[in-house]
Amino acid sequence: MDNKEHVDLLKEIRDNQKLQLERQAEALAIQKEQFEIFRKQMEQTQRIQDRAEMLQDKSAQIIGSARKVFIVVVPVLVLLIIYVSWLLFR
Repeated sequence: MDNKEHVDLLKEIRDNQKLQLERQAEALAIQKEQFEIFRKQMEQTQRIQDRAEMLQDKSAQIIGSARKVFIVVVPVLVLLIIYVSWLLFR
């Protein structure tokens, strides 16, 4: 092999390395884009999860209040029914 062939071979290696670096840069850009999409989806999922937890807490509070009211209202209703029955059948 003469010098010309060596130089041509080295140029071809250099060109292939440049091409490989360009492709790696493109792949990295795609990975960054995919990661950004994933990050946004995770943030949205977290917001939805936080909202669901808030709704569950509020529901638990409402149910707790309803139970307390139920404990008071049912005996009063029973007493009223007994009183009305007593008035009707007296």
